[in-house]
Amino acid sequence: MLKPEGLCKGEFCSPLPADGSWRDAEGRVDLTAFARRFDRPVVRDEEHSVWAFGESASARKDDLLSLQAPDFALPDLDGNMHSLSDYRGKKVFLYALASW
Repeated sequence: MLKPEGLCKGEFCSPLPADGSWRDAEGRVDLTAFARRFDRPVVRDEEHSVWAFGESASARKDDLLSLQAPDFALPDLDGNMHSLSDYRGKKVFLYALASW
């Protein structure tokens, strides 16, 4: 939502440049310029009018350098859920297969 503080989602607001460079030719928020401001890749599905923003390159680099896998959860054969974070600090053997 556009507010005087900037572009906001809930209580988090991102200030916008005073020069109006964040607006497109029709005066709308230029989402490509907004993504560039935060070093995030962006794609748009024109048919469905959907925008998706990726993680910044610096954040991806930090994640890779940490050598820590992102958390996820999967059920075991009995349907009990297990998340990777439950086993932090322990060695984990993950066996996966797919039928495709």
